[in-house]
Amino acid sequence: MRLFFGLISLTLLLPIGCIDPLIKPIEQNSAPYSEQYRPQFHFSPKTSWMNDPNGLVFHKDQYHLFYQYYPDSTVWGPMHWGHATSRDLTHWNHEPIALYPDSLGYIFSGSAVIDHQNTSGLGTEENPAMVAVFTYHNMDGERGGRTDFQTQGIAYSLDGGLTWEKYKDNPVIDNPGIKDFRDPKVFWHEPSQKWILVLVAGDHAQIYQSPNLIDWTFASSFGHNQGAHGGVWECPDLFALTTDQGAQKWVLSVSINPGGPNGGSATQYFVGEFDGTTFSTDQKDIKWLDQGRDNYAGVTYNDAPNNDRVLLGWMSNWDYAQVTPTAPWRSAMTLARKLELKVEDANFFLVQKPILDSALIAESRQIDPKTLKDGIGLPVERSRIEFSVDLSQNTVFELFNEQERFVFTIQGATGQMIVDRRASGQINFSDKFAPGLQQVQYVPQKRNAEVAVFCDTSSIEIFVDSGRYVFTNQVFPRQPYTHLKITANGSSSDNVIFTELDSIWHE
Repeated sequence: MRLFFGLISLTLLLPIGCIDPLIKPIEQNSAPYSEQYRPQFHFSPKTSWMNDPNGLVFHKDQYHLFYQYYPDSTVWGPMHWGHATSRDLTHWNHEPIALYPDSLGYIFSGSAVIDHQNTSGLGTEENPAMVAVFTYHNMDGERGGRTDFQTQGIAYSLDGGLTWEKYKDNPVIDNPGIKDFRDPKVFWHEPSQKWILVLVAGDHAQIYQSPNLIDWTFASSFGHNQGAHGGVWECPDLFALTTDQGAQKWVLSVSINPGGPNGGSATQYFVGEFDGTTFSTDQKDIKWLDQGRDNYAGVTYNDAPNNDRVLLGWMSNWDYAQVTPTAPWRSAMTLARKLELKVEDANFFLVQKPILDSALIAESRQIDPKTLKDGIGLPVERSRIEFSVDLSQNTVFELFNEQERFVFTIQGATGQMIVDRRASGQINFSDKFAPGLQQVQYVPQKRNAEVAVFCDTSSIEIFVDSGRYVFTNQVFPRQPYTHLKITANGSSSDNVIFTELDSIWHE
């Protein structure tokens, strides 16, 4: 494992809502993964619609990524679980569709675990089952005006996630009469020797317990009067992290749509305590995982090597997700990020360390910052750019071609970080895509902070202060960006490190 300005570069980590579908035909392309706007080092489906990551679990040297998938269109429709696997969280193999809709409903978001102790009896201790826990969404019930049309079901696999059997007595959690009752995240809680399930119930989270993944008991609820409530809560996660000072805390993350700090979909998180039954926090402020527009429904891996907490998000926003200008696929995932918990003046906050296999590096070079003040030509379309900034001063970072420009500004005078994608390329597919600036306040201390920017064909991810502040955004320039410009009126790093990256697709 190597660090690039606080970023994780993994060579290998071994053992290490709803709307009615708007159907349109899938366009075929004779050169897969070379289409305009096709991400080259982010996961995207070969064709068709994708949204939330589901069932993130590490098993037998492989990271499994299941995801919300509609194979018959590039817009949302009857939900399946798509499936992909990876050994390094960078290169991905497409696998057969894992779960299909059935008489109980569409297969909405959820999670997966390895039942190592065979508590469910669905496998054996020698061959423990991979168990998926997911939401059934009954469209007939929704259209009929019922409030109990979402329930929780399970399925299991005995061959590493390649084939699945649904549990014969689904659902395992009935709906108590709550319209939005979904997205279960399950994990084993060692102190209580129980499985814990957290789901969302409209405007709050609910926690359930089980000895066997089948029989569930309601334990507690959280969030009726805490956090942001500008939209429906979705895709919760609950996990423990220990700071570098040795303090263990529990983190509850919850996606919300709409109600994000810069419009539309976003993810908030709470830092507190969990005793096996109840999550509690004295947190007063709202903490956001990402200040950009395009990181939603992110959840973390169960059983990740070294007890790392690795998050993967859907790189889109429900404000415009169904109309972005891509074909024959729509949507991608963010870079995987290792989460760490930091504390400063009794304030706990998450930092995100992007994960990238070092084998993806094609060429890396150092650039004198003085040469970037007027902009220089560089192959920025598929790159990582690293530099440092003085947080008390002004810095402007720009990617541009002859007619289009993406701008990120750090304003020490006002204590603001600002993303401007209003002139970044195609934006007229939705008036919600770039209605204004994305902004976050910060404390403009006089110190240097590391910045890393990952530029793919149709996305830009910015990690500031070693991942304390993150902006994830899609961009759709009509021609690739060809120039990089950085201007700063304060101290900066001696060099900017510019790294060209290869494609993960080899077909």
